[in-house]
Amino acid sequence: MSNQTVEEDLSCQFLSPLLQRLAQRGRVCHYRTGSLLIQEGDRDDTIYILLSGRVRAYSVGEKGQEITYGVYGPGEYLGELSLDGGVRSASVVTIERCTCAVVSRQTVLEHIAQHPEFAFELLSKVIRRVRSATMNARQLALNDVYGRLIHMVNTIAEPGGDGTRVIRERWTHKELASRLGCSRAMVSRLLKDLETGGYVRLEPECFVIIKPLPTRW
Repeated sequence: MSNQTVEEDLSCQFLSPLLQRLAQRGRVCHYRTGSLLIQEGDRDDTIYILLSGRVRAYSVGEKGQEITYGVYGPGEYLGELSLDGGVRSASVVTIERCTCAVVSRQTVLEHIAQHPEFAFELLSKVIRRVRSATMNARQLALNDVYGRLIHMVNTIAEPGGDGTRVIRERWTHKELASRLGCSRAMVSRLLKDLETGGYVRLEPECFVIIKPLPTRW
């Protein structure tokens, strides 16, 4: 790989100055769609700084059911929870072609020694992840599947410009089930009822919310 290519990879506009300096100390790697970057339960002390593409963090239950913790894009980094020497708490897979800067724990420690302010940036990231995980656990414990669907829509839908709201990605029923912690059959029932009621419109590339979803299913 040429130096020019590496510099182009590391010029990700989503990286903070301190994170970009850390990325420059790592190894730039390219991954195909469907590549497993992190395996839950493994022991590894590297972090992955995402320069391009998107990844999904998830866990798989004993019966093969999946739950998705989040989808992350350029400027994010993953694997920081293993910096304490513990096992990986989740798996991470690419859902698009990705470019990452792969950085070892030792390199992170050296970077913090030279730039102590990065410790606060890292701490802020961990706090946000813990807060998100707490909210997800609360949703799973206190809301039914429909309540979790409403929460997800209200969190990520964007104004469509014509009075509608739009989720600018069309997930499969399996992906939605993974996000909501339920079965694909339940997702199919919910979406069919909402579409029949004129609340949503499912388009090839997006999910359109035509009018406010009812508070109860």
